[in-house]
Amino acid sequence: MNKILNNTKGDRWIWLIVILLSIISMLAVYSSTGTLAYKQGKSTETILFKHMLMIFAGIALMYISHKIDYRYYAGISKVFMIITIPLLLITLVFGNNVNGASRWLAIPGTGFTFQTSDFAKLALITYLARMLSRKQENIRDVKESFAPIMGAVCLVFVLIMWANMSTALMLFGVSILLLIMGRVSIKQIMITCAVGGCLVVMVALLGPRRHLYMTRIETWRHPEKASVEKKFQGDHAKIAIATGGIFGKGPGNSTERNYLPESYSDEIYAIIVEEYGLIGGVTILGLYLFLLYRCVKIVTKAPKAFGALLAAGLSFSLCIQAFANMAIAVGLGPVTGVPLPLVSMGGTSILFTSVAFGIILSVSRHIDENEELKSAEKTEAAPKIKNKVIVGEIGLA
Repeated sequence: MNKILNNTKGDRWIWLIVILLSIISMLAVYSSTGTLAYKQGKSTETILFKHMLMIFAGIALMYISHKIDYRYYAGISKVFMIITIPLLLITLVFGNNVNGASRWLAIPGTGFTFQTSDFAKLALITYLARMLSRKQENIRDVKESFAPIMGAVCLVFVLIMWANMSTALMLFGVSILLLIMGRVSIKQIMITCAVGGCLVVMVALLGPRRHLYMTRIETWRHPEKASVEKKFQGDHAKIAIATGGIFGKGPGNSTERNYLPESYSDEIYAIIVEEYGLIGGVTILGLYLFLLYRCVKIVTKAPKAFGALLAAGLSFSLCIQAFANMAIAVGLGPVTGVPLPLVSMGGTSILFTSVAFGIILSVSRHIDENEELKSAEKTEAAPKIKNKVIVGEIGLA
């Protein structure tokens, strides 16, 4: 154990945030899965044990990925993109259909399913960081730089959006932030936004979930006109938050967990506020804000453009998703299927999130090693400089 701790590098605060979020996740999932356990004919302890295994596996993946030099991910990103496009297409055609959306793909022979959009987010962000860092000399060249970058963004965007609008919009927003950081011209960014807007309109009008999108937006905008069934999830999330008060009802004392759909996933923030009150809700928000702050520090210290863009893209993706989940829970947006990173119960989504954290920590580890090396060089150089000064003084004497 001591050997593992000694080999654990990178930002210590991020490690602490991950551990705290994992502990909160186990408490919240155990409390909110009673109804799910009853439906599946299992005990809540069985579901919790499976969730804990995924968390420990995620931490192990995070440890492994943080030990890999982040510069290797530039080469891996090409392989990721080659795999991502056919994987998203296969998911749309053969994926498991839930509520009219094909988001999950079964892993043959394992019984596991995973959302290919989680892998696509990781692939697109690493690929964009690589392309933007390598094309800096001719970043404004349309044929050499802009066309392949915009093509990758829009292709992945529309393939995800066909079944998962919320995830696609967040990923598109992160991509635009990376384009701004990568010094792409405002004109080219506006073109990308215009193309993205057209794709959104196309999917919203022609996609398989077009009626669901319109219904959710109308329910959010005019809840007084919506039926009880349509606003059921949003209303019970608000009830959970409103009855939590300042200190909450206490761990395991939630009542809305028995009514809220996906109380252990999309609406887990509402359950946390109900049981731990305003203090618990603010604590979760504070942890993600502090995570964003630590990641921004890593971005500003990164010596290479690729490391800075990679850490920025992954951290923005995680934090924007977290803020979106919390905003939806309190009624600031229409209901969507966006989980709370590292807190919501999930399978492979926890693993992909952990890998993203590991890559951020890999960039941080590289920064720390460079600073240690510079400090050591200064320490070794100091006696030599002192000896030269003494010799010079003797010579003058």
